[in-house]
Amino acid sequence: MKCIKRTPAMHTAPPCDDGGVPYLVAGILAAAAAAVAWLARPLAPDPDERRQLGVAANAVDRELAANLELTTMFDQTKQAVTLENGEFARYRATLERSARPAAAAIAALYERMPDAESAMERRGPANSIRAEDRQVIEAWEGDAREVQRTLRAALDARPAAGWPALSARLHGRFARD
Repeated sequence: MKCIKRTPAMHTAPPCDDGGVPYLVAGILAAAAAAVAWLARPLAPDPDERRQLGVAANAVDRELAANLELTTMFDQTKQAVTLENGEFARYRATLERSARPAAAAIAALYERMPDAESAMERRGPANSIRAEDRQVIEAWEGDAREVQRTLRAALDARPAAGWPALSARLHGRFARD
């Protein structure tokens, strides 16, 4: 027995039943993962820029070491000293371009340098130094030592890899000048 009402139907292949779609999706995902992995590979540092950073970091490091020696002399003699600041002014642009976090810390330290020098010059009764001034000087000295470590670590920094490298490559590719 057959149905009395028969509905005519078109003979089409069932959608997505051939099993090819999962392979297509897997292929697209693999290609996207390969592209991201290729873009996220470590950035090769520019040799000239690394050399300039080394020169700048060494000059500023020597200057900070000299300033720390001067503050040590101040601790011993209680005679005011003038701290050096020429090398940072000379290499500031290089440091800001190649070692941004260290450059920000150094700039903050050098901005506080006049306060430390003024604290060394102020005297109380019997040529004594007020506790607030001593604290300013010691804080500057401690921060100078920390900045030196930060600056030295910037020289040993590994090339950016992963998401930072991907971001840097994309920013470099689509940067508007």
